[in-house]
Amino acid sequence: MKKVKFLSSVGTVLIASVIALTGCSFSSGSSEESSSEDQITIDVFQQKVEFKDQFEELVSVYEEENPAVNINVQTVGGGNDYAAALKSTFSSGEEPDIFNAQGPTDIKEYEKYLADMSDTKAVDAALEGTLSAVKRDEKVLGLPFNQEGYGLLYNKQVFEEAGINPDDIQTYEDLEAAVETLESQKEELGIEAPFALAAKEKWVIGSHLANTFLADEFNHDVMEAYEADSVEFTMGEQMKRFLDLQNEYSIQPTLNLDYSQQVEEHFSLGNVAMIQQGNWVYNTIEQMDPEFAENNVGILPIPVEGYEGSIPVGVPNHWVVNKESGEEVIQASKDFLDWMYTSEKGKEFVTEKFKFIPAYEGYEESEIADPISQEIYNHASEGNTIGWIFLGAPTSWTEDVMAAAMQEYIAGDITWEEVEEKASSAWEEARQ
Repeated sequence: MKKVKFLSSVGTVLIASVIALTGCSFSSGSSEESSSEDQITIDVFQQKVEFKDQFEELVSVYEEENPAVNINVQTVGGGNDYAAALKSTFSSGEEPDIFNAQGPTDIKEYEKYLADMSDTKAVDAALEGTLSAVKRDEKVLGLPFNQEGYGLLYNKQVFEEAGINPDDIQTYEDLEAAVETLESQKEELGIEAPFALAAKEKWVIGSHLANTFLADEFNHDVMEAYEADSVEFTMGEQMKRFLDLQNEYSIQPTLNLDYSQQVEEHFSLGNVAMIQQGNWVYNTIEQMDPEFAENNVGILPIPVEGYEGSIPVGVPNHWVVNKESGEEVIQASKDFLDWMYTSEKGKEFVTEKFKFIPAYEGYEESEIADPISQEIYNHASEGNTIGWIFLGAPTSWTEDVMAAAMQEYIAGDITWEEVEEKASSAWEEARQ
């Protein structure tokens, strides 16, 4: 049965506006679309720009194996507002069949649309703890994309030439000493600065940096953060000094530095020694310089008192299925997601093409495709991790409040005490 959607003229204009504003395209994995009335069409709306091409390649392979299924993929991200675009698809009547939900806040917002995924093979294979954000009563409302981790990616060659042993960097004082060494030798090392801090990107500072020093407060549990009435900033001073260190010793001005400049123009080209990022950047670095990506990139834990040697690791995103899509489309959507994570061909894409750290059983350690992911996987296997709690913060808090206040602080417009006051007040008001 072919799925047909009816759009009002207003809805058509709305969704066209979203596509135009975000610069995204809605594309099938196949080079040719079948016109068969028996074909099932699945519309996927996803935000991970880093694997857009690889994901569309996977879709093409699936369509070849399943000719009765046509999958359209629309990717919105990379500086565009996925959340706003997703809301527009629902308000226009052109809602997708498969889309992305991050943490419990997203799950709550779209819960009435979400199909129960409990009957999928992928749920049975999901690693312990990876479904906590999507469980509601006896239902499982989403499937984890993968596991991700982040820290300070560093240039091994620069560290070696500067005489810095990364294994010796455990505390903030160790990191500060290494940064000062890099700064003093930057001309000889051929770098412009020790860091490239992408402070223009709110998620870099308000989500990831802040999370590292807030996780302990919520016992590293995203649901505990989601249910918390307040945030206390018990490690606020540590957060401040780590932000200060990156900002002071970075390519300037940090408030104008975005993700692509940080990763492509500066780190991949050897202009800086370190960036605060995670394993998701590997594909980009590899495209810039495969040899550098494979042999010259390591990851340092962000130093947190009591958690020395630990890396923040979590599930960044989930696949969810629209339960209003119709029974055949819902089942076809589940079958596709199951195939992606549990079939041999799908698993090959997950590790080798997507460069994911799997969130599912059935993968061999040797299948992890890149050295950054391997290091993060090792930390996770050894239990040396810091939880991802930022997805449990109030809606828009990490970027519109926390990051915005941090940017004001970097600009010199407010004090750090005011950053904490603004963020704490906004959290409490959101939870009343």
